[in-house]
Amino acid sequence: MAEEHELISASEFTKDRLYFATLRNKPKSTVNTHYFCTDEELIYENFYADFGPLNLAQLYRYCCKLNKKLKSFTLSRKKIVHYTSFDQRKRANAAYLIGAYSVIYLQKTPEEAYRSLVAGKNPPYMPFRDASFGNSTYHLTILDCLHAINQALHHGFLNFEKFDVDEYEHYERVENGDINWIISGKFLAFSGPHPKSKVENGYPLHAPEAYFPYFRKHGVTTIIRLNKKIYDAKRFTDAGFEHYDLFFVDGSTPSDSIVKRFLTICENEEGAIAVHCKAGLGRTGTLIACYIMKHYRFTAAEAIGWIRICRPGSIIGPQQHFLEEKQGHMWLEGDIYRSLKKRRSMDRECTGLSRIISGIDSLSVGGNMKVHSVDKTVENNYAENGCAPTANYMTQGDKLRALKSRRQPRSATTGTLRLEDMKIHSRSPSQPFSHFSLNMFSTKASLLR
Repeated sequence: MAEEHELISASEFTKDRLYFATLRNKPKSTVNTHYFCTDEELIYENFYADFGPLNLAQLYRYCCKLNKKLKSFTLSRKKIVHYTSFDQRKRANAAYLIGAYSVIYLQKTPEEAYRSLVAGKNPPYMPFRDASFGNSTYHLTILDCLHAINQALHHGFLNFEKFDVDEYEHYERVENGDINWIISGKFLAFSGPHPKSKVENGYPLHAPEAYFPYFRKHGVTTIIRLNKKIYDAKRFTDAGFEHYDLFFVDGSTPSDSIVKRFLTICENEEGAIAVHCKAGLGRTGTLIACYIMKHYRFTAAEAIGWIRICRPGSIIGPQQHFLEEKQGHMWLEGDIYRSLKKRRSMDRECTGLSRIISGIDSLSVGGNMKVHSVDKTVENNYAENGCAPTANYMTQGDKLRALKSRRQPRSATTGTLRLEDMKIHSRSPSQPFSHFSLNMFSTKASLLR
């Protein structure tokens, strides 16, 4: 009877087969029902009070686990129940996982998946928050994240048949480059390089040369720096990369001119673009979100959700509200851009018209497309926090990088610490990251079948 009562109050995702339940006590599987929980297996690594959504690798591992259960011969006649506790944070992440699974594999719309989650007597879900210190001023809901997953699927950003989970988990670690792809083949977000590779206060710093092999392997042709100059850009340009400086203050929002220049650079570069600020989270995520809103018509919440799923901790404080305010303008610019591009393709033979369209097409911008740096006076007069520079001041980016560097490596399969993972190998500035599954898209389809 207790089992029947639990299923009556559970969310049903597949009739008589797949359920989601919030339970106070750990249940025992029976001859008719199989229970499983991921609350202690898939854990969000927070910066401050942030607690989710769980990243792309954790979503992938959840989907593999659930697919395996649903296809298991021994479980074929059982109801499968993903249960979670009443811990609000764990419960929100668990709901996001099964909701995302139903969008990816059950072909449910985000609204259908969310309706299942809130059906019956289920209490409301706690919204996700940013990685800043202090009170949250912006709520990212589970439904926002499901819409982000749906948009990513539609535009081809998300493809678990070609996702290399081992590579994702390797390169997201600070000692291995702190790298995440936001749009494969287009945008890579990473932590800002340092003049030379070293470990400083426990945080691994990487010289520009450490990134060269990975960037070349993955078609990165352009680097955009958003923070104050720490390394010499010539180290990238001498190696054949384009390099642009678009400085704005750590934790702040970009000016219209910086947004326009960023968009124009990204619209004109053919290869992949690697973007960084100090930690590669706030400023980096904000500008990439502007591009995603303009060119793929994501809402601000969808862009924030997708970027955080790819790179947790991204887009912080006022940057969230800035993107909400920019959404309508980015959509309008995107409509104009696509309309002009369509006209231009139809009128290629008319040279004069092509020139006019080409000029308007960069409505983003004025000036020379190849100007690579901002006003040095403006940048040099300010520290990352926008105040006069001081010797020991730690910016938001410094703090976030330091927090991320303290995370303990976990085994990809068991969640336990591995001694070899805890070693930080020293190398010369010209030495690349350790060779580890360099093909970001090597097929893992066998896990998903």
